[in-house]
Amino acid sequence: MSVPAQRTARADLLVHGGDVLTVDGAGTVVADGAVAVRDGEILAVGPAAELRARHRAADDLDATGCLVLPGLVNAHTHLAMTLLRGRADDVTLQGFLERVIRWESELLSAENVAAAVRVAIAESVRAGVTSALDMYWFHEAAERVAREAGWRLHTGPTFMDVPAPPDGIAYGDRLEWARQDLAGRARRPGTRPVLFAHSTYTLSPAQLTEIAALAREFGALLHIHAAENATEVATVAERYGRRPVELLDSLGLLGPDLLLAHTVDLTGPEIAALARTGTSVAHCPVSNLKLGCGIAPVPRLLDAGVTVGLGTDGAVSSNTLDVLRALGTAALVHKAAGDPTAVGAEQAVRMATIEGARALGLDAHLGSLEAGKRADLLVLDLGGPHLAPRHDPWSTLAYSARASDVRDTVVGGRILMRGRTLTTLDEAAALADLAALVSPSDLV
Repeated sequence: MSVPAQRTARADLLVHGGDVLTVDGAGTVVADGAVAVRDGEILAVGPAAELRARHRAADDLDATGCLVLPGLVNAHTHLAMTLLRGRADDVTLQGFLERVIRWESELLSAENVAAAVRVAIAESVRAGVTSALDMYWFHEAAERVAREAGWRLHTGPTFMDVPAPPDGIAYGDRLEWARQDLAGRARRPGTRPVLFAHSTYTLSPAQLTEIAALAREFGALLHIHAAENATEVATVAERYGRRPVELLDSLGLLGPDLLLAHTVDLTGPEIAALARTGTSVAHCPVSNLKLGCGIAPVPRLLDAGVTVGLGTDGAVSSNTLDVLRALGTAALVHKAAGDPTAVGAEQAVRMATIEGARALGLDAHLGSLEAGKRADLLVLDLGGPHLAPRHDPWSTLAYSARASDVRDTVVGGRILMRGRTLTTLDEAAALADLAALVSPSDLV
């Protein structure tokens, strides 16, 4: 029976027919559900029959036999490190940094970063990652590529006091450069200004303090590496008499607008300080394992009430930008201490979605499928034998799903991948451009 015109409302996109895992506070799953989208925003989530009756859509994705869920949030990465993937394996964090920092000074330019980020976005979209917090040089080039692709990138000026920064901007000039960058930013739903201070071992306490003051002036998120391994902690303690998190706390930098990457080597009082101040953490289990850094005390952080999102780190330290892999690793690695409930499937999925958005201070806009939020979502094909039978969507995602199961990826209501075909990026051209930049002889 036809529906009277007055009962229907315009929609740009209707994703319908699959089970919708909303990742809302109640963990609602809508069997044979749908998501209606208009102007980049979710209009409604509910039973497919109801939404088809209420909305006439200009485009649709039939998700029958699939799982629809919020787009994955990469809470810590260095996207343009795709340029160096596979070139610093089986080394410690300090050995890794020694190689990579030297190579960056030789290879990086705005053009090279743009080419590397284009491939990183292609990889991310294929894995259902709809946004990422990206700390790297030449962020303007990365933003341009992301804007062209329609992908949600959270980035901004990076501070790292090294002798020859790849972008040629000496530390003494970076504050004014960053101020101009922040002042010129337009505020859009689903984004916020960001500043990056590399770490407590590449920036002095005075530098960290002035960077934090600039971030607070503009209401920006401040993102810092901290306590990634025991050697880093010992280095900072010897230099300043305090461990990295202790130092940040003594400087008054901990707080709800600070997101720390890694936090592998933490004491009980440091965990309490993070909880007390509302400081968030980006957990990068794959990178931490590969570099031999250890395993972050995520169960203790969660028990203390600390917000924990998931990151991949760069494609040199983890060799992948696959957040589903980080999700599965996080759900498994913490069980090694003997507690199979340490990080459960639902908790791991939440870390990759709504908790990652919360860590960025963007949970009002991203991370779950709810009316009024930005329409960032993925459609995961459940047809593979490794996903059968389907008893529980949280379990499926944490323990069985692969990036190759992602069929469609939508960012801000725009379909960036339909039927496993990228729609806004020329993938073959992007790969060819990256391959032309580096040959094995370039890196010794």
